[in-house]
Amino acid sequence: MVVAAATTFALNGTVSKLLIQGGFDPPQLTSFRAAGAFLGLLAFILATQGPRPLKASRQELPRLIVFGLVGFFLVPMLYFVAISRLPVGIGLLFEFTAPAFVALWVRFGEHQQVRRRLWVGLGLCLVGLASVTQIWAGELSLDGLGILAGLTSAVLLAVFYVLGSKTVTTRDPLTLTCWAFGVSAVAGAVVRPWWNFDAGLLLRSSGGYPMWLLGLYLIILGTIVPYLLITNSMQHLPPTSVGIIGMTEVVLASAFAWVLLSENLNAAQVIGGSILVAGVILAETARTAKAGSAPGVHGPRDEDRRRTGPQGMAEVPPT
Repeated sequence: MVVAAATTFALNGTVSKLLIQGGFDPPQLTSFRAAGAFLGLLAFILATQGPRPLKASRQELPRLIVFGLVGFFLVPMLYFVAISRLPVGIGLLFEFTAPAFVALWVRFGEHQQVRRRLWVGLGLCLVGLASVTQIWAGELSLDGLGILAGLTSAVLLAVFYVLGSKTVTTRDPLTLTCWAFGVSAVAGAVVRPWWNFDAGLLLRSSGGYPMWLLGLYLIILGTIVPYLLITNSMQHLPPTSVGIIGMTEVVLASAFAWVLLSENLNAAQVIGGSILVAGVILAETARTAKAGSAPGVHGPRDEDRRRTGPQGMAEVPPT
C-alpha cells in the first residue's frame, strides 16, 4: 500500500507540472486540488459515516485552521512553485529535507536526546544539497526562487509536523484531512477566487494530455486514493517505516519526469540526491524512543498517518 501510494504521489508531480504548463499558476492549482479533495472526502465521509464525525468544537477550530493553512495550503503551494522552476525530482528532494528540520527541533527546541547518527545524517543532507544544486560551479545551476520555495516548503512542513503532533490529537485522520483540505480550499478562494477560474483551461491539453484528465488524476489518484492507502498501511507498519518506504517517491517522481517531461538529471545531481535521501533517513531514525512519536517524513500526508491504528499511529503529505 505504501509503494502504491508513493507511485501515485510520484506521478502526481509530473501531472501537477503539466497542469502548470497548461495554464494553472501554483496558488490556483493548490486551490483547485484542495477544493476537489475536500468535496471528494466530504462525499465519502457523508456516505460511509454520516455528518456526525465532522463536528468540531469552538476550541478545536483555531487548531484546525492553522493545521490546514500551513500543511495543506502553504506547503503544497510552495512545492508547486518549486517544481514549476525546477525538475520535479529535485523540487521533491528539497521538500523531503523536512524531517531533518524536525530532528533539529527535537534536539534543540525540545531538548530531547538523539542518537549520534543525527549529525552524520545532517552532514549528508548538506553534501547532498550542495551536489544537487552544484554550488561549486560559482553560481547556482538551478533557479534561485525555485530553491527558496522548495526549502521554505520543507521548513513549513517541519512546522506543520511539530504543531500537528502537539495540537491536533483528538480527531481521526479522515475527518482531519477533510477539514484541512476545506480550510485550504477557503484560503485558495481568497488568493485565487473560484468565481474567476477560467473553466476553459480544462478543455485544453498539456503535453499531449487533456487538462480535465490531468485534473481528475490530481484530485482522485494524486490525493484522495494515496491518502487512503497510506492511512490503511498504518494498520500494519509503524510511522517511521512508512516514511522511509515512502521515500521511493523521490526515485519514482524523477523517473516519471524523465520519461514524460524529458527532465534529465546529471550524474552529480543523481549522486547528490541519493546522498540526501540517505541523510534524511539517518536523521529520521536518530530520535530515541521518547521522541519516536514525533512527526514522520511525508508532507501533509504524514501528520494523519500518526493518528490512527496501534502504536499511537495517526498519519500523515506530502507531498
